[in-house]
Amino acid sequence: MARSPNVQIVGYDTGAGDGEPALFVADGGAVAREPLVRARELSYTLGDRRCAGTVVDGEHRPCSAERGPYCESHTRTWVCARCTGSCLKPVMDCHEEHAVYLAAFAPETFKVGVTKRWRLEVRLREQGADRGAHVHTVPDGRIAREIEAEIAAELPDRVRVPRKVRGLHRTVDEEAWRGLLSGFDVIEAMTFDYGLSIDERPIPETLVSGTVRGTKGRVLVVERGGTTYAVDMRDLVGHELVEGSSERDLQSSLGAFG
Repeated sequence: MARSPNVQIVGYDTGAGDGEPALFVADGGAVAREPLVRARELSYTLGDRRCAGTVVDGEHRPCSAERGPYCESHTRTWVCARCTGSCLKPVMDCHEEHAVYLAAFAPETFKVGVTKRWRLEVRLREQGADRGAHVHTVPDGRIAREIEAEIAAELPDRVRVPRKVRGLHRTVDEEAWRGLLSGFDVIEAMTFDYGLSIDERPIPETLVSGTVRGTKGRVLVVERGGTTYAVDMRDLVGHELVEGSSERDLQSSLGAFG
C-alpha cells in the first residue's frame, strides 16, 4: 500500500505482552501497526524527525514542533520512576501488591527494579532482561520503592540501551549472577530467550530496512548486507517514514566481507 509523504512513526510495542513487536505508524490520523516479526523484510527510509504528537482513542494528533521524539508539551514524565518511597503525587495510587526484582543483562550487568506484582514477567521482557529474580513482595509501591532505594545504594536501578546492545551476542555470567542472588531470598528466578542467535556484536544504527532477526526489549535487530544492526526503537519515534531502503553508507562488520 502506498503511503503519503507525512507518514510518521509515533510509537512502538516491544511485544513483551500479548501482542507481537511492532512500530505504530500514523498516516492522516489513522494509526497502524507495522509488524516486526522474525524474517520479515523491511524496506523503509527515515525522513525528517519532529514531535510524534499524541494518540487518543486510536487517532493520531500530530504536532509540528521540531523536537523529537516529543516536544515539551507531549513529554510525559512518569513520576513513579523517581519515587524513593516519598510519594511525589498529590494522591498516592499504587495501593496494590508490588514486586522488587533483580535483572541481568549479558554478560554481567545487573540492576534492581520494582513493578506491580502481576506485571513482573512482562516488565522484565520489556527491558530485554536475560535473567530475572523476584526477591520481595510488598503491599504497595511506596514500600517497594523504599526497598529499591536501599538496594540501589549498591546496585544500579537502570541500564542504558547501549550497554544492553554491547551484550546482545553474549550469555549471562552465571557465576556472577548466582553470586548476586546468594545475598537475597529469591522467591522466583526466571530465564528469558529472545531467539536472536547472534554470533557477534551488532552495530548500533538508526534504520528501518533489512531482515528482522528479532527484538529484545526496545532493541530491534535487523540484518542487512551481511551485517547485523541493533536499533533502539525509541530513536525511530518521530521520524517520517518513506517506502524504499536508504542508499546511505552504513558501517559493516568484518564478517560481511568473509
